[in-house]
Amino acid sequence: MIYSGALYQNKYPVLCSDRYLIVKESIKLCQKLKTKNIAHGCTGMGNDQVRFDLSIRAHGSFNIITPIREIQNITKNVRSYEEDYLKAKGFKVPSLHKKYSVNENLMGATISGSEIDVWDEPSKESFVLCKQPHQYPKKPKSMKIKFSKGRVVSLNGKKIYGPDLLRDLNNIGGSFGIGRSVFASDTIIGLKGRFVFEAPGISILMSAHRALEESVLTDKQNTFKRAVGQEWVNLVYRGFFFEPLRENLESFLVDSQKNVTGEVLINLSPGKVEALAVQSKNILKSQEGAYAQSATWSEAESKGFIKLIGQSTSTWSSIHYKK
Repeated sequence: MIYSGALYQNKYPVLCSDRYLIVKESIKLCQKLKTKNIAHGCTGMGNDQVRFDLSIRAHGSFNIITPIREIQNITKNVRSYEEDYLKAKGFKVPSLHKKYSVNENLMGATISGSEIDVWDEPSKESFVLCKQPHQYPKKPKSMKIKFSKGRVVSLNGKKIYGPDLLRDLNNIGGSFGIGRSVFASDTIIGLKGRFVFEAPGISILMSAHRALEESVLTDKQNTFKRAVGQEWVNLVYRGFFFEPLRENLESFLVDSQKNVTGEVLINLSPGKVEALAVQSKNILKSQEGAYAQSATWSEAESKGFIKLIGQSTSTWSSIHYKK
């Protein structure tokens, strides 16, 4: 996702992608137990049922069992039915989960339900990874993130990878309220799905990675990569993680990272992450000039370039705008 630089509907970092890891591990367990029966706990009202069912079917012929989805045959209010069932069996339902549906993983958290579902302002109880404004640190914080071929290799000079990196960045970024937003999603099943998401670590990583990419990739790479990344994120969001096209797109994305090596200085302030400086031997600094400052070409060459690059448009105008 970091390689893609893309967000679903230009806003949501696909925090739902852990569903595919769950399916992969579940399939491994099915194979170990030599069973074709596999169950998941999705309702029939959301996106995850599509992601789980499509992913399971992509691994072969399995008998998919969905007890929670079947509750809809009994009642329309599935969540209340679940709460009452748990209480009757002697289990406690956490107060937060009585009000909201909370999904949390290493990448972040999504919060839905209650006032969020009806387009009202989310309450103070809806904060999970992010601090509230009155809790933000008084001073901004800077950090250095180092990449090698698109992957993070160190944070402030210390080697760090994967889970530890995200935990640290979620903690630091969450203290500034970074990566929190309210989103009205165009869901797979055709409904508008409104929820809050918090992804401090992902927001920081994407900002740093983008700043480095902008500096080391060509203009055509930066332009084309956006289309590839958007297609990748759409597939992942809509349940097609095991579609071969996803792997095809990733081959391009991985190849695009060959020169994405360097260090980025990031500054964190309340609700904001900025990339302030980039260091890399791969920055495309031209020896021919500096934008709007200096150049080795002549005034006549500039005029000739502009005349030629606009030739098609000016020819069209000369034909269709005759006086």
